[in-house]
Amino acid sequence: MGKTADLTVVQKTIIDTLHKEGKPQTFIAKETGCSQSAVSKHVNRNLSGRKKRGRKRCTANQENHSLMSIVKQNRFKNLSQLHKECTEAGVKASRATTHRLVKEFGHSCCIPLVKPLLNHRQCQRHLTWAKEKKNWTVTQWSKVIKKKKKNYIISCLSDVPVTFSYCG
Repeated sequence: MGKTADLTVVQKTIIDTLHKEGKPQTFIAKETGCSQSAVSKHVNRNLSGRKKRGRKRCTANQENHSLMSIVKQNRFKNLSQLHKECTEAGVKASRATTHRLVKEFGHSCCIPLVKPLLNHRQCQRHLTWAKEKKNWTVTQWSKVIKKKKKNYIISCLSDVPVTFSYCG
């Protein structure tokens, strides 16, 4: 075991505790059964207190929490509504940052699709059709259903049902 990638969790905890006690790296290496360079790399990598790589986040945990509470209030708001409420709440972030944070929380910015309403002409057609068929019997309705079925040919090609429609 020479590489730091090969160190087990137990070895890493032993290295950390012995290093905090002030023991030399050669002694720690003999105790854990790994090389001195592996101990050195582990100590320098994990105990040096380096900062994270990359750009700092523009939002703090408190701002993220307030954004999450806004999202939980009404899940069906779109991105512009969420961004507007966040800026009113004091979160200074761009729309892209707001969108990314909402995605990180496991939600999506969307509005549920709504079926468009019928216009006046369509309503009149539906009403006249319904008034014509108001007093139909079961046999009359069954004839309509049979006619609809005749307009389709159902064939099975390689165990997959395929439906073809034809005019006439």
